[in-house]
Amino acid sequence: MYNVALVTDEKCVAKKGCRLCIMYCPEANTLDLNTDRMVAEVIINRCKGCELCMVVCDAAKHMAITMVAVSADGSLMENAGEAAELGQAYSG
Repeated sequence: MYNVALVTDEKCVAKKGCRLCIMYCPEANTLDLNTDRMVAEVIINRCKGCELCMVVCDAAKHMAITMVAVSADGSLMENAGEAAELGQAYSG
């Protein structure tokens, strides 16, 4: 299990010109602008879970990105409890 970014469309202000998460994502073509809905969109199978997009979104006070756990079969586990924090290690 690992974490990936997930954008909450209702909180995303990309339609107002914000593209911070897209600009700061270190992984090419992972965060793109969905021009139909005018929100940032994460390409789940490319996201490495570095949380940089969440950090810049939170710093801009938008709070539109959360980290969500992904199961072994590749499905998002949005309501499966708490995802691991950045740098959290298995403590056995």
